[in-house]
Amino acid sequence: MLNTQPITWSEACTFVGKFHRHHSPPQGWKFGIAVNDGKKVVGVVMVGRPVSRHRDDGLTLEATRLCTDGTKNAASMLLGAARKATFALGYKRLITYTLQSEKGVSLKAAGWRKLGKAGGGSWNSPSRPRIDKHPVQQKTLWQSD
Repeated sequence: MLNTQPITWSEACTFVGKFHRHHSPPQGWKFGIAVNDGKKVVGVVMVGRPVSRHRDDGLTLEATRLCTDGTKNAASMLLGAARKATFALGYKRLITYTLQSEKGVSLKAAGWRKLGKAGGGSWNSPSRPRIDKHPVQQKTLWQSD
């Protein structure tokens, strides 16, 4: 049986660093939630301000990392818990992005809706050179409201 539990920033970052397929931990957060199987943490969600400044309206949060060790239903449980916490704090929207190659099965199971294609590409520019350490393919934007 899965249960949610609190998690610290440091613990969530360690989990994401160990299990996330293509991202390192995000730079910041508003809160995080973990899910355990009675013995150990099997997944975390990290929620913060939207990465896109155009979506950072003071009423929207973004699930910036969702990461599990593969335990069945852990991702859907975390998405539902993140939604509940977001709205309990007074926010009106919770968004997240998936790679185009990801189907979003857990998002659909948790009642999120697909808004369409969004973003992607490199953050590298001549005025601000960067090395891409993440996938640069187009993303899909999802929302829970």
